[in-house]
Amino acid sequence: MDIKIGITNSPREIAFESAQTADQIEQAVSEALTAKATHLSLQDEKGRRFIVPVASLAYVEVGAEESRRIGFVA
Repeated sequence: MDIKIGITNSPREIAFESAQTADQIEQAVSEALTAKATHLSLQDEKGRRFIVPVASLAYVEVGAEESRRIGFVA
C-alpha cells in the first residue's frame, strides 16, 4: 500500500509503502483526529515508524492495493 502524507508549511511529503490495509490506515488517521491525539504513528514494510504531529497534517493519501507487474506489457 503506497502512502503519502502531506505536511503543512513543507514543500515535501512523506512517502512510503506499508503492509497495512487501506482500512487500517484510515482507522489510525481517523482515531488520531477524533481523539485529538498529538501524533499519528504509521509503520512501513521494513518496520520503520513514521510519527507525524497531527496538527501538521495537511493530507494522507492512500494508494490502491495493486501488485507490481513484472515484465513487458503489450
